This record gives sequence, structure tokens and C-alpha cells, in this order.
Amino acid sequence: MAKVTEVNLKKLRPYGDIMDDGTVQIAFTLPVEISPEAREAAVQLVQKMGFEQIKVATMEKAADGFSFFVIYAQLKFTIDFTQIKVLKIEAPKRSRSEIEEVVRTKIGRKLIILGACTGYDAHTVGIDAIFNMKGFSGDYGLERYQWLDARNLGAQVQNEDLLNIAIQEKADAILISKVVSQHNIHIRDMKDLIQRAEKLGLKNKFIFVAGGPRVTHPMALECGFDAGFSVGTKPSDVASYVVEEYIRRSENQRVKKEKVHKKSKKRGDFK
Repeated sequence: MAKVTEVNLKKLRPYGDIMDDGTVQIAFTLPVEISPEAREAAVQLVQKMGFEQIKVATMEKAADGFSFFVIYAQLKFTIDFTQIKVLKIEAPKRSRSEIEEVVRTKIGRKLIILGACTGYDAHTVGIDAIFNMKGFSGDYGLERYQWLDARNLGAQVQNEDLLNIAIQEKADAILISKVVSQHNIHIRDMKDLIQRAEKLGLKNKFIFVAGGPRVTHPMALECGFDAGFSVGTKPSDVASYVVEEYIRRSENQRVKKEKVHKKSKKRGDFK
């Protein structure tokens, strides 16, 4: 059995051929023709990035006046992995059958989940992967869940219309997908949705979830959402969070009502 090399998490850096060698692969294009000068320019640029032991693996013509490079180099810097703190979604990961059982036994009714690509975003691949029955990467979509009433509203749904539909359908959660991110339009659209919800007194009525290749959980929180999912998210990841968050909110409301009841009883309001 091969010996497992112990990793120093306080001085972590990339692994290439040998543990802790700091080897990375870098690829980029320079707007100059292939030449010895172009190769030297690429090496010097990588040196300025803080790399050592630089090896040019590939120098190819990308187009007239452009050269493409693949370079291997070693990073001399390290980071203390033990000091990293990241805002992340705190929800137990459950399978579809487990989620169904939790909704059936702890909630007792179907949760209504609406999904849409908002604004003028017409890229539905992400939202379809989460909602459609076939799902993504062997993980069935929300429409296949018997205890979720999942409705994919499609693309280019305006924020105002989405909120109106959510009110009419008495939704429990709203999932939006944002792909187009030029000039941070995805952030503006996300903030606009939450601002509209706040003005209508709906911010705490629905569970707001955002997803997309440029969406992160911390960024979604900054925009006022309850959670954000990025590339690689599976339908069960989203379902696990929505169900857990719904139960958490329901429990908080129950506790608040009990406290109010106890205070009223203590004051003799029920006499």
C-alpha cells in the first residue's frame, strides 16, 4: 500500500507531480506572432506573477498576430487553509427519497416552488437542469418529486410578474437563474427583485434562491437572497436547502407564537 503523505494545511499550495511542489498549469494568449521574443515575454510575465521553475510546454499560433502558451511553473507562496472561513449553505444533503419523506412527515403538504430566468435572460439550461424531470448528472429534477409542486416559468420573466405569480400561486420558494452577467446586470436584477419584494412586504414570505455560473452564496446574500448556488449544483442540493429552510422558519414561527402565548397568559389576557 502506498504511503499517504501528510499535508501541512497551514502551508498549503498546489500539487503537481510531488506533494507540495507548487506546480500549476497556466494558459494564455499574447497578441504577438510566435517568436523567441514572444516566448521570452511569456516567461517574464509568469515570473512577474510570482512563479519559479518555469517551463513552456506549448507555444502555438492561435491566429494571425496571436500566440498561445501553455506553461508549467511552481508557486512559491502558500496559504493557511486552517484560517479560511467561508459563508456557505448550512443544510444537510439529502437524497430525493429522504427529501420526500421529510416533506411528507414534517410538513404534510407539497411545497410550491417557482423557477424562472428573470429579466431579459433567456438562458434556460441551468433552470431546466434543476426543474426538468430528467435532472442533471443522474440527479432527478424537482418536477419528479411527488411532494414538491415545482413549476418552471421559463425565460425572460420580469421581476414584477414573478412576484405576482408567486402571490397568486401561494408559493413557498422562488428560484431564479442568472447567466448573463455583462456589466453586472445579474446583480442589478437580483437586487431589484428583492427590493420589489421588500416594498410589497414579501421578503420573508418566500424563500429566495438564486443560481448561475457567476452566482455565489455570499454574493446572493449581499443581494438579499436567502441562498445562492453555482456551477455543479444538483436538484437535490436545492431541494435539500429549500425544505430545511422551510422547516427552520416554521419552527421559528412556532416558538414565537408560544412565547407570545406564554406572555399573554402571564398577563392574564385569557381570563
